[in-house]
This record gives sequence, C-alpha cells and structure tokens, in this order.
Amino acid sequence: MTFLLPSADGVADEVARRLPQAAISRYEQNEFSGLGDVEFYCPPYMGDEASIALIAQMPRLRVVQSLSSGVDNVLGSVPDQVTLCNGSGLHHEEGTAELAVSLILASLRQIPAFALYQSRRSWHHLRTDSLEGKKALLVGYGSIGKGIEQRLRPFGAQVRCVSRTAREGVAPLSDLPRLAAEADILVICIALTPATRGLVGGPVLAALPTGALVVNVARGPLIDAAALASQLTEGRLRAALDVTDIEPLPADRPEWALPNVLITPHIGGDTFVFARSAPGFVADQAERHLYGRPLANIVKPAHAQA
Repeated sequence: MTFLLPSADGVADEVARRLPQAAISRYEQNEFSGLGDVEFYCPPYMGDEASIALIAQMPRLRVVQSLSSGVDNVLGSVPDQVTLCNGSGLHHEEGTAELAVSLILASLRQIPAFALYQSRRSWHHLRTDSLEGKKALLVGYGSIGKGIEQRLRPFGAQVRCVSRTAREGVAPLSDLPRLAAEADILVICIALTPATRGLVGGPVLAALPTGALVVNVARGPLIDAAALASQLTEGRLRAALDVTDIEPLPADRPEWALPNVLITPHIGGDTFVFARSAPGFVADQAERHLYGRPLANIVKPAHAQA
C-alpha cells in the first residue's frame, strides 16, 4: 500500500516512523511515477490546483486527507469511491478566530499606519478607535464563529450572529441585511457553498454604516469583490482580508494600495500549533486506513461504484 504525503512539517517522516511496512512517496520530491499504487493521499497544506489535479491520476485511491478544515476547493475533485477527510481539530479554528480578532484590533488601532511611521523613523501620534461598545456581526456560527465571539466579548464588543441554521441567539441568513445596518464590524466566518457564494454582496455592503469594518477569514468568494472594492475605493467602508476571491491577490487590484484595507495572505489556520499537530493526526489516519479501522473527520464518505 502506497501513501503519498507531504514532507513539510514532518508529516511523511512521522507516517514512515509509525508504519515502517508502508510505502511512502513524498509530494515535494515529485515521486509521481507510482500514482497507480497510491491508496492514501494527503495533499500539501494550502496546496494548489496541481496538487488537487493529481487525484484523477490515482485509480486505486481510497482516501484523501486534507490538512485544512475547509475542503470546498477539493470536494468536487474527489471520486465517489474515495473518502474525503478534513483537518478539523488541528487548531485551525482557534488560529483563525485569533487572527480575526487580531485583524479587527490592528484595523481599529491603526497598527499598519504606525508600522509605516516606524519604517520612516517618525514619531507620529494618532488617536485610534477601540473595540469597547462596538457592534460585531458574525456571519457564520460554527467553531470559528464561536471562537471569535469568545475572544471578542472580553474587549467589550457586542456580538450578534447569523447562520445557515437559525437557533436561539443565532438569526437566519435572511436577516443579514437588516442586522448589517446596525453593525460596526462584519466578520465573515461561514463555509463556502453554492448557497453562500456571493452572500455578502452589494445590498449587504450598502446596508453597513459608513466606516464599518468588513473582516473576511473564511473564503474570498463569499464577498462580491467588485462591490466591496467600490465601497473601499470610495472610502465608505474599511476591510481586513485574510482571504480574497483570487489567491494570490493580483498585483493590480486596488485593495493593495488603499489605506483603509489590511491584507494578510491566508494565514488564519497556519500556526506552529497546527504544524505540531498535523504529523501525528495524519499518521493516525494512515494507520486507521492500513488496518481497516474507521477514519476520523469524514466529510464525504466513499460510495461504491455502479
């Protein structure tokens, strides 16, 4: 049985140590000549389209183990007979929630401006904003949304939530435009699906009060990028974006040069805590598959071919 694994963070080494009887191919070494024997594939973290395209070249593949919590980018490429598992529990959720709050604080306290002044050796005093009393609207209330709320409340923020599943304390997505009109901060932390693509479009953005901050730590296509760029260029809204509708964000996009925009390159879940957790988790999953035990974190179970 062959396992195709990333060498990064010691994933392949840990599986080789735990399963010395298994054949290990390492993604970074381009060992793709034996794809016909691969049964278990763990694409590299933050892999590109090429790493996903390899799935179609593995006729014996039975398991795709993603290192990410969100698998919207790979789901459509996984054949029926293959089980897809995600990386939930590898502390992506905590890291992403932490980054969301970091982006909010950095934007409100104008940290990028002070970093620029520091690079110029300029002692330039500015009065900045605070989270105290701010109304934050979370779009999505899964594990990341709950983590963001937990971290925001000690700063004195008022938190409201909308989600695909309405329940006590969580409004339905149909209430998003109405609640956006009352929000100082809109945080997007919902999964990307066909139903949520473009969820934060022109009407929602127009409903936000002037000066509101839009934070996206989920997926870029959840926002109508053109509508947001228009509002940002006019200076009516501010944004802090860890994800964009095209990644990497093209150099000619206006968001790069706008003073009311803070951009990070999709780093939400990529922490040293994640890196320490990933090898053992993948080794556990590889061992489960090797010995026919149930896999964890199944997102799409395998279905027998007709």
